[in-house]
Amino acid sequence: MLNNLRAAVLVPEIRQRILFVLFAFAWFVFMIHVQLPNVNQAAWQRVLQSGAFYNLLGFLSGGALQKLSIIAMGITPYINASIIMQLMTVVLPNLEEMAKRGGEEGRKKISQYTRWLTIVLAAVQATFMAISMERSGVFYDTSIWYLLYAIIAMISGTMFLMWLGEQISDKGIGNGVSLIIFIGIVLRYPQYVTQTYASTSQGAESILNLVLYIAIAIVVIVSIVFLYQGQRRVPVQQARRVVGRKMFAGRSTYIPLRLNNAGVISIIFAISILLLPQQALSWFGRGQATVTGTGFWAAFQHGMQGFSQWLNVWFSPNGVLYNIVYFLLVVVFTFFYSSIVLNTRDVADNLKKTGAFIPGIRPGQPTVDYLNKILMRITTAAAIYLGLLAVLPGALQRGLSVTTFYLGSTSLLIVVGVALDTITQIEARLAMRDYRGFIKR
Repeated sequence: MLNNLRAAVLVPEIRQRILFVLFAFAWFVFMIHVQLPNVNQAAWQRVLQSGAFYNLLGFLSGGALQKLSIIAMGITPYINASIIMQLMTVVLPNLEEMAKRGGEEGRKKISQYTRWLTIVLAAVQATFMAISMERSGVFYDTSIWYLLYAIIAMISGTMFLMWLGEQISDKGIGNGVSLIIFIGIVLRYPQYVTQTYASTSQGAESILNLVLYIAIAIVVIVSIVFLYQGQRRVPVQQARRVVGRKMFAGRSTYIPLRLNNAGVISIIFAISILLLPQQALSWFGRGQATVTGTGFWAAFQHGMQGFSQWLNVWFSPNGVLYNIVYFLLVVVFTFFYSSIVLNTRDVADNLKKTGAFIPGIRPGQPTVDYLNKILMRITTAAAIYLGLLAVLPGALQRGLSVTTFYLGSTSLLIVVGVALDTITQIEARLAMRDYRGFIKR
């Protein structure tokens, strides 16, 4: 890997792409420090400490939410829009036809729809965030014009990151949106290292817990690498072909079924379902001890406050019930998303059209059943692993009392996955420029 990176730096084209990615990272860091005006930072920090949903967004934004900059929402609306569009291509036949047979023009239309949906989701999220901040005393200026300004600024920040991600994908190396999330997570680690180093002065026990924590983290990272690169290779035999008067012998190949088809999406879905309702309920009367007034709205607001307090007591992130539900949601969404990503019916039809077949399995429905059986086995293993990965880091931190270094499952999967994908693309570009393996001497 190090030899490939060294060779990539020596190739002018790849070196320019790498420099463009670093330049885009510098712009991202600069935008983190472009803050909204008229912000009460003390009140904003209190809001952040009381909201797990804000902490998740802040971790993915590289600290932009903590500083309340114009890119405080990060690239999250674009990610949600992309996921929704991917699900809609399965539900709506027109979008499915456009994605499969529309070619380059169809992909451009779906990308355009994703951008428009990103604007809608960003507007909804920015509106709720601005209203919540205004009710929590975060803004010194509480006029409607300032709220409108804050909403437009946060939407513009998200659109800038979306544009920057597309530029990285076009002129750099790797997936631009994934790399923006990657750098947003990595930027938080220096602060965690500094805080953890300061906490080790408390005694030998804390140092021992930290060493054990790092050792377990390394084992988890290695397992994630195996999860991303693991695949089940289904053998495929190509039938003999007769072209003119010549007969071409069949050849053997395989279908690579990835172990983790869902990636990090299942964990993101699960944590969103767990945190969004609780955050939405907290918006009803934040900062108010009691609800005054009479009527339907007062009764509704009082009920929401009571339900929110019940969730905080019995459904806290450190509770057993929360982690059980979290694990089950990750498992369910892993099966759901894997079935969407890999359509075994399409794979079987493509094999039949090309005259290929799986040895010992008849074409058509038997091939579909065989692939579904294999997919069920590997998805079960991946779902259980992702479910454990989702709940164990928090338990590990509490058990070892290492609270200054946040090592979440989502961040680990994203960092490792994006790093492996970027290295793979660098190696692919190097292979395109090196034809020595195809020249016979």
